[in-house]
Amino acid sequence: MPELPEVAYQKKYADATILHKKIIKVETGDNKLYHSSKLQFQKTLKHNQFTSSERLGKYLFLNLEKNGVIVIHFGMTGKLEYYLHEEVPMYAQLTITFDDYSKVSFVCPRKFGKLYLAQSLNEFKIEHNIGIDALSVKNKKFHEILKNRRGTIKGLLMNQRLIAGIGNLYADEVLFQAKVHPTTKANELSEIEKDTIYKKIEKVLKAVKTIRVEGKKLPKNFLTTVREKGKDCPRSNGKISQIGYTGDADPSYWPY
Repeated sequence: MPELPEVAYQKKYADATILHKKIIKVETGDNKLYHSSKLQFQKTLKHNQFTSSERLGKYLFLNLEKNGVIVIHFGMTGKLEYYLHEEVPMYAQLTITFDDYSKVSFVCPRKFGKLYLAQSLNEFKIEHNIGIDALSVKNKKFHEILKNRRGTIKGLLMNQRLIAGIGNLYADEVLFQAKVHPTTKANELSEIEKDTIYKKIEKVLKAVKTIRVEGKKLPKNFLTTVREKGKDCPRSNGKISQIGYTGDADPSYWPY
């Protein structure tokens, strides 16, 4: 499921393939993915071009030469696919043809992704109440976010209104590396534990971001490599166990 590192890869992919090309054709897919009308998407994109990209948490922003920005949330299975052939990929929910006849499709088989039109990243962030990016938060701010909160630390890490970009997968990884149980209440953490979690957020996300971009394998000491019940723990002689999630993050902001 795309979280911050995977969206960082999608950003790099977009930068390498689709910038500064005039759009000549726009084909749309399932209505449920579109937060503006499909007709509005077509009008906004046609004869336009992407000039740059930005990322905030799990969202990718494709800045347009005119009329704002397209915002993509990748859901569980979404990705960009750039190609030169005529055949459109299966499950394409948005397909853009450029003036050199190359194409890019937003492919989303399970249709949990979302497509938005906005004026800017900042406007979208305010309108959707998105928190600070997980790789931008400073230690002091992190402590302020946790102050007086009684929810579980995993739930707070996953709450996109507080910190944007961490989902189920990397919340588990951060807490595993920090040696903090995911159901620990935030107000029960020591200052040392908070500092350790903060450091592991940066360490884990930067490591996975680099790994995803470069196509390498995750380190053997990462929980992410063995996320199945009964597997050998990468840090001890124990076995992996699973518990039902009991956090209190707003369900509408849980990771897809």
